Amino acid sequence: MIGKVQCIAPTGDICGEAATWSADENRVYWVDINRFLIHRMDVASSAVTSHLFDEPVVALSLTTGDGVLLVALGSKLILLDVEADAREDLDVHLSGAPGVRFNDGRTDPNGVFWIGSMGNNVGPNGESLDIDDGLGKLFRYQAGGELEEVEAGIGIANTLCWSPDHSTFYFGDTLKNEIRAYPFDTATSTIGAGTPHCAGIERGLPDGSTIDVDGFLWNCRFGGSCIVRIAPDGTVDRVIEMPVKNITTCCFGGADLSLLYVTTASVAKAESDRLAGSLFAIETQTRGLPENRFKL
Repeated sequence: MIGKVQCIAPTGDICGEAATWSADENRVYWVDINRFLIHRMDVASSAVTSHLFDEPVVALSLTTGDGVLLVALGSKLILLDVEADAREDLDVHLSGAPGVRFNDGRTDPNGVFWIGSMGNNVGPNGESLDIDDGLGKLFRYQAGGELEEVEAGIGIANTLCWSPDHSTFYFGDTLKNEIRAYPFDTATSTIGAGTPHCAGIERGLPDGSTIDVDGFLWNCRFGGSCIVRIAPDGTVDRVIEMPVKNITTCCFGGADLSLLYVTTASVAKAESDRLAGSLFAIETQTRGLPENRFKL
């Protein structure tokens, strides 16, 4: 089911995150939180181009606008016209920043953007800071509206995915080593009470995830040197070994959505991890789901 793990962009990211596939552009996007960068790779040429920002870049989403990304910075949400490098402030700001910052985020099947936050662990020059537990929250945002708080008391917000039938929302807390499942109301883009879906895996801690057409969650394990494929019933289906320690996010891409793109981090790396912080690709024998688009 799993092909060879290949390093396709040795970018040396301190904390690579937010892997996002754009089928229209034949590109994969990702960020380096600590260097305040968005990378994009044109698959046809393997060329990597980067955009520099003034604060951490933490999450991305395709939008209904051609060539326009929704970008979550540490303290706010903006729109980015990629080719023009034009940036539009959405006047959506995180209360309490810089003591807290945004983290993982994704758009739901209705075009609503969901994003978590955490105690800020990135200094003004990208240096690592200690994390205060319990400061994180889960929010949702619709274009033109306000940032709505959904849940509080989170350590590090990670993993935002929806089941293929859109009935379940998955959301994780890295510091609790737990991914929870929530009933998702497709009519209103709201969630019910969450229950533990998968917790206590000993291989690292849960970071970002993606989901395949069969409803299996592919969870990246920070500090665990692996990706864990979690079945819809919450059991571990298989473990995909990775050549570096800190695995951060993944997404399905390629012509048939069977290629798994994986970001990694060089922060707190093992001395032997010479490829830490690279973008990797893995050919699978399953397929992912198309990226949801934020509705402008």
